[in-house]
Amino acid sequence: MDKNKVLAAVQMAVVSDVNNLTCDRIDALTGGHGMLNMAVYSVTNVLAEELLRGADNSMKFANMRHQPVEDLMKKAIEAAKSAGADAANAALVSASVLYLTGTAAQVGIPAGNRKLGAMARLIAGADRCGVATMPTAKMNNKISGFPAVAAIYQAMAEGKLTSYNGRDIPANVGGGPLYGHSALGEDFIWPEMAKNGARIGTEAMLNAMAGAAIIPDPFTCALYGAAAILEIIHPDAEVPEGIGAYGRASTAYLVGKTAAETAELPEKLHVKIIGEEWETAKLVGDMGLLLKDIGGVSVIGMMALNEIFSIFQEGIAGSSGSPVNPPLGHLAAYCVIALKEILNNNGNIAATAKKITEDRLAGTFDPEAALICLNTISRKSLELRGGPVSETLIAASEPARANAIYRRAETAYEMLLEGAPVDVISKNFDDARVATVTQGAGKFFSEMTGSDVKINVKKIANGARRTSKLAQKYLAFDPLMDIEVEIDGSKFVLDNFIHDLIPKMAKGERQDVAHAAPYAAAVACELTLAGSNIINVIIPAATAAAMGKLTPDEAAKQSESGAYVTAGIPGSKAAATKTAQTAVSIMEYMSAN
Repeated sequence: MDKNKVLAAVQMAVVSDVNNLTCDRIDALTGGHGMLNMAVYSVTNVLAEELLRGADNSMKFANMRHQPVEDLMKKAIEAAKSAGADAANAALVSASVLYLTGTAAQVGIPAGNRKLGAMARLIAGADRCGVATMPTAKMNNKISGFPAVAAIYQAMAEGKLTSYNGRDIPANVGGGPLYGHSALGEDFIWPEMAKNGARIGTEAMLNAMAGAAIIPDPFTCALYGAAAILEIIHPDAEVPEGIGAYGRASTAYLVGKTAAETAELPEKLHVKIIGEEWETAKLVGDMGLLLKDIGGVSVIGMMALNEIFSIFQEGIAGSSGSPVNPPLGHLAAYCVIALKEILNNNGNIAATAKKITEDRLAGTFDPEAALICLNTISRKSLELRGGPVSETLIAASEPARANAIYRRAETAYEMLLEGAPVDVISKNFDDARVATVTQGAGKFFSEMTGSDVKINVKKIANGARRTSKLAQKYLAFDPLMDIEVEIDGSKFVLDNFIHDLIPKMAKGERQDVAHAAPYAAAVACELTLAGSNIINVIIPAATAAAMGKLTPDEAAKQSESGAYVTAGIPGSKAAATKTAQTAVSIMEYMSAN
């Protein structure tokens, strides 16, 4: 048996179809079914091309029917729609990414006034929608902006939103400049309403999320609290001296400041890799303003928004910038990071790719898996709309993918020569995967907390509490995990962690081990989401088939049975069978020619 031919056949078979590398339904993503990260890819690719060519992304206070940024917005929205986004979601994704490239959220008053959210909605052809009916992203459950709106209106009816009463305002004062651009509005009424409204709306969202059994999400709650009060007050008015610079800080800034403080968000945010600093007050105010105007977005639109704002080191939103590798439908943060860095260095893709590689290597529990997943979804994006962003992310992740495939193919070949069964090989790969995750998580949490954190997964099994065949076969549907966490020498035993301990801790019980739960949970999440990268299944199967040890079907079946973590959801057997068949075809062709 020619080892070089086998390895070549296996490696070429693995990369012959990007769909074979994952159990995630990434074909569905190209139509927008389930998630909209393909829309984010398309939008960032378009904006990268246009802005590198010198397109103008600024909004100006100008007496003109159309501005150049509208042409840019139109191209972005068309790209998002082509990737499966409806009108409102296309507007949301396009406007949010444009904002992060430096486009102002609002300019001008009154004629010539432009607001980024409203501009995007009009170009996209979306219907207007109030904050009360806008959903949040799904965080297991989801709610809408109604709690913020209801609480603000209740405070308004009770005279608690402002100490001023409209009945007492003199005739001919309201509705004009004596109110709108003078002391009454700018110094007294709007600052009071901005602060009270943002606080009340944000608190209502935090409380409503908790009541819906959602861990309250500060960023989301601040955005909805801000958007809800900005539907009511003058969003372009100046603020009192001492709060912000005249002409640069509107009531939206004051709203954002109060909402961010109420949600206890950090005062400053920093873009990963780039280090660019953002004032949280301005970001929350601007995005609240954008949201109130954007139109009838959906849950998946808001999930895409969360991933767009997963670009910050502080981890205020989303999961695709986090150390845990999420399902492929979530990966979007590095599109925006790549876009911003490409613009910073005048289109230097190689330099940008190197920085992204280094960031993923240093900032994830399983860097190899994270880079392979980034490669998979970036290659999938080429089926819709290629460009500098996709090219950069592929360049950043291709070396890791190539190395991972080669190492496993060579190991599988040597183990098969020694007589090892295929399921033993895939189990061996998964054992190594679990060790990588636990060690990586321990290192990450030790650096983050300053404590010495060690995590050990003692047991992983299927069907913790369910008897159905699906739950008994696939880890992700009903996982049983016994995990031990050690913090500065103190050991916390978390047996039956997912199906028994977590529900008890959620009811306030088992506080003796609750301190260790976040560490164990992060590891458990990484492992139960392992089906996003299935090379541990497809490579042993392809190698065995290429060597003639088993048929593709049998090799795939055995490999899936051994990969107790990677084969956590359905799909890996079919992908392994197809990969093995391709490897056999390649071997047959090489032998005949």
